[in-house]
Amino acid sequence: MSVQTKVVSRNTTRILGSRSLLLPGLVVGVVVLVGGVLWSITLGAADITPDTVYAALFNFDSTSFQHLIIQTVRLPRVLTGVIVGASLAVAGAIMQGLTRNPLADSGILGINSGASFAVVMGVFLLGNPPLSLYAILAFIGAGLASGLVYMLGAMGRGGATPLKLTLAGVILSAFISSFTTAILIGDQETLDKIRFWTAGSLAGRDMALLTQTAPYMLAGLAGAFFISRQITTISLGEDVAKGLGQQTGWVKVLAAVVVVMLAGGAVSLAGPIGFVGLVVPHVVRFMVGVDYRWVVPYSAVLGGILVTVADVGARVIIRPQELPVGVVMAIVGAPFFIWLARWKVKR
Repeated sequence: MSVQTKVVSRNTTRILGSRSLLLPGLVVGVVVLVGGVLWSITLGAADITPDTVYAALFNFDSTSFQHLIIQTVRLPRVLTGVIVGASLAVAGAIMQGLTRNPLADSGILGINSGASFAVVMGVFLLGNPPLSLYAILAFIGAGLASGLVYMLGAMGRGGATPLKLTLAGVILSAFISSFTTAILIGDQETLDKIRFWTAGSLAGRDMALLTQTAPYMLAGLAGAFFISRQITTISLGEDVAKGLGQQTGWVKVLAAVVVVMLAGGAVSLAGPIGFVGLVVPHVVRFMVGVDYRWVVPYSAVLGGILVTVADVGARVIIRPQELPVGVVMAIVGAPFFIWLARWKVKR
C-alpha cells in the first residue's frame, strides 16, 4: 500500500463505513439517476404514462405526438440536466480539493459570471451567433474570470487562502454581473434572446445543441477522473503533496483546464446554475470521505440527480408555466451556503 493510500484510508468513508460498500453505493446511485431520468420524462405540462415513455424510447413512432414530444423535447432536456449537474458538481469538487476551500464553487468563485458575461457580450456584439459559439465564448469568459479570481486572492501576505479566494470570487461575480445586467437592460433585443438562459434554464434545449457541447464536458469529466488521485493528495495539504513527490504546479494547471471545460460547457448549455458545485461535494465527502477517486464519480452521479429533481420541481410548481431551474437551485443552495459559512466561522 502506498503512502498516499495509507493517509487517505484514515478517512476514506463516513456514511459508507466500509470500502467494500463504495462500488455498490455508486451502482445504486446510477440506478436512482436512471429512475429519476425516466420519471422526469413523464412529467410536464401534460403528464405521459411510463408505458408511452418506454415505447417512445425503444419503439419510436414518428406519427405519435407524444413520442415526438418525448424524443425532441423532454429527453434532450433531461439529458442536458444530467450532464450539466454532473459537470458543475465535479467542477465544484475539484475546486474545493484544489484550493482546500469548502466554499469553492464555480458560481461563488466567479467562473459562472465570467462565462455568462462572455456569452451575453457575444450575443450583444454578434447579434445572433451560432449556438456552437456559445461554448467557446463561455470557455474564454470562465478562464479569464478564474485567472482574475486567483490573482486577486493571491495578493498580499499568505497567498491564495480560502477566505481571500472566496471574497475575491464574490466581489468579482458582483462586478461582472453588474456589467451583464447593464448590457441586458440597455439592449432589449439581447435581453429577449437570452433572458431565460441567464437565470439558468433547461427549457428548449434540443439534441443538436446537446451534442455540440457535451463533448467538452465529457472530456472535462474524463480529465477529472484522470487527476483524481493527485487532487486527493493536494487536498491533504500542498506540503504533503510535495513530500510525496507530486508536481503540484502541473496538477493545478490540468485541474484549472478541467474546471473551465466543465463549468464553461455547463454554462454555455444551460446558463449559470448556481450552488450545485457547492452542495453536492459536501454531501459526497460526508458519504465517502476524501478519496477523490470516489468523490469524483459520486459527485457526477449525485449532481445529475440533484439537477434532474430540481428541474422536475421547476416544471410542476407553477404548472403549466415553469420556473428556471437556477431559481429552484438558489432556493435549495442559499440556505446551505449560509449554514456552511456559519459553520466555518465557528470552526
